[in-house]
Amino acid sequence: MRSINLFISCFLLSIQTGYAKPTFQKDKLSFQIPTKNLDQLCLVAKSTLKYLNQGQKYDPKAIHSRLLNSYGVSLEDTKATLHSVCQPKLSGSVDQNFRALRWLPDKQHAQSFAEKKPLLQRLPQDKLLMTKYYVRKINAQLQASQSHSFALYGLPFDETSLSIQEASLQPTLTRYRYGKQKILSGFLHQQKLAPALVWVNRSDLEAALLQGTAVATLNQRNRIFNVHRNNNIAYDRTIKPEQQERYWYFREVSHIQGYGKDAGIKVNIIPQVTIAGDVYQLGLGKVMLLEYKLGQQTKRELVVMADTGGAFEDNLYQIDYLSGYYANWDEYYEANKHLPDYVKAWILVKK
Repeated sequence: MRSINLFISCFLLSIQTGYAKPTFQKDKLSFQIPTKNLDQLCLVAKSTLKYLNQGQKYDPKAIHSRLLNSYGVSLEDTKATLHSVCQPKLSGSVDQNFRALRWLPDKQHAQSFAEKKPLLQRLPQDKLLMTKYYVRKINAQLQASQSHSFALYGLPFDETSLSIQEASLQPTLTRYRYGKQKILSGFLHQQKLAPALVWVNRSDLEAALLQGTAVATLNQRNRIFNVHRNNNIAYDRTIKPEQQERYWYFREVSHIQGYGKDAGIKVNIIPQVTIAGDVYQLGLGKVMLLEYKLGQQTKRELVVMADTGGAFEDNLYQIDYLSGYYANWDEYYEANKHLPDYVKAWILVKK
């Protein structure tokens, strides 16, 4: 009776709006738990759990389960699920171990951004849009040159000793005063307002800003740069990345990092077991099952929502799959052209 009532409610809602609202429907999955990359999945789960254990007061925007509370998913459920995927005896069917909530996309909201975006125009009623992102392997130099005239900047000098809480109380700081286009003119370097960590070309700069992480080989060792704090200008989904005013400052890190309120603690992430999504509505750390077709084969993977981005604010129709490490778009495309644009998706909750 409950499932019939849920169907009727969703049907009536779709008649009223013209589209299905984002819905999480209870489902039973009799197939076996996917075992691909379980060790890597566990590492991401542990790092995410460490972040969640900072407590809701530390980061109430991401450490919660607000939207899913009405579906019986609490923050403690999220923590228990992350812990469960690291258990050596994890086996059997999905239904034996987890409750499954099928995630249906917010098509109505997606259509408001669909102009000139065929992937959104073709968004199915029952699948999420799955874009892909990657760690950019960049060609960087320690000094500026004609070919490498754009910098990955560290935090401006007037903020290096401030916590993010302290910085938020000082609206005149350099970080808040300039948009991306002004920074690209070389203004920060000319005025000696921020340190240039490395110098890159425009293509690598745009990729680093978009992907959030860049890896450069300098003096025969890999150096990883991750986004640190931004200029508080919202990402505009109606214009191209090159035209944005949102800008990120970077810092050097020891691991590939995903979501985190600030540099002090961020989630360590790994390709093929990490997705980015709307953690502000769903809460960080949801374990998800993805399903898609490759030819005649049905593929299933477990992932953790351990990252987000400007494009995922108020976005319940899309996820972003961390696919790997690539030097350019051609290399990325060749490695990922077999992956679909749309996937079935379930949020899993430990029984």
